[in-house]
Amino acid sequence: MKATLADALAGIYSILLYAYPKEFRLEYGGEMKRLFRDRCNDAVRRNDPWGMLRFTLQSGTDWMATTMRERADSVRAIVSSARRPVARGFIGEWAVTILAYLFATTTLVQAYVIPTGSMEGTLRVGDHVLVDRMAYADPGAVGRYVLPYRDIQRGDVLTFHFPEDTRQTFVKRVIGLPGDRIRLIDKQVIRNGRRLIEPYTQHIDPGVDTYRDDFPTAADFRTTPRGHEMFRQHIVNGEVVVPPDSLFVLGDNRDNSEDSRYWGFVPREYVTGKPLFVYWSYDAPTGDLETWSLSHMLDVAEHFFTKTRWDRAFLVPKSLKAGETEAGP
Repeated sequence: MKATLADALAGIYSILLYAYPKEFRLEYGGEMKRLFRDRCNDAVRRNDPWGMLRFTLQSGTDWMATTMRERADSVRAIVSSARRPVARGFIGEWAVTILAYLFATTTLVQAYVIPTGSMEGTLRVGDHVLVDRMAYADPGAVGRYVLPYRDIQRGDVLTFHFPEDTRQTFVKRVIGLPGDRIRLIDKQVIRNGRRLIEPYTQHIDPGVDTYRDDFPTAADFRTTPRGHEMFRQHIVNGEVVVPPDSLFVLGDNRDNSEDSRYWGFVPREYVTGKPLFVYWSYDAPTGDLETWSLSHMLDVAEHFFTKTRWDRAFLVPKSLKAGETEAGP
């Protein structure tokens, strides 16, 4: 977890360096990245949430101050030289800086709160997470050598637009990729004929639910329209076959999760990012977390220190590949 958090922060910092003037970045960028990574690793190793918070805030403050200072130095250089070609380059550099600020605050990461217990065991109700919106972005859209990029893998935890209502954002774990054959027998996931060993899941309901635990059987009253389409078109020999450009996802809290079993596949283009880490966790009911009502704000003001789960600060939701074994008879 510690290495993953340091890597995530270092990746963000590498992108933010593009706010500095080009000459400054070329001369000092490499050294700055190494220094930041060393300090970040040191802060993570201390396992001190308050110290990590101070480090993150201080790093952000330093970035804002130094980028503006270096740009101000560029202004003074332009005024003293008064050379038009340099002035045009200066305007371009300032445009890059402004775009970097906008990119960092609107495109790079997104704050998201976990409102339900479907990922309990990995993410709890009240966890506030930062989502890396560039983790699965198309690198050709904004520059192949600037943004991090990797393909979606089985076991990844990701955020996406809920297929039945794209105004909502969900977080689940990827179980099936295009072409995979999925079924559940007595709560055990069978993928491509092999039983998955999933250390990240929890089963807390001792009762039996045939639809949920022995999937797919037949659609019922809980099945959404997209789920009905899955049953009609993508069940072969008692297994769900994941179609092209789609994902089959499940919640880690397997007995209490509305997921692909109920509403079908996630289109690849609906994926919005990957959770980086929990920046704050607050013990509150789902209704309070969905909207910041006056009562919720008063509750936070009164109980911030007692209801904040300090042990979850900077926790990284792990993407883990399941083990596999023979499915058995």
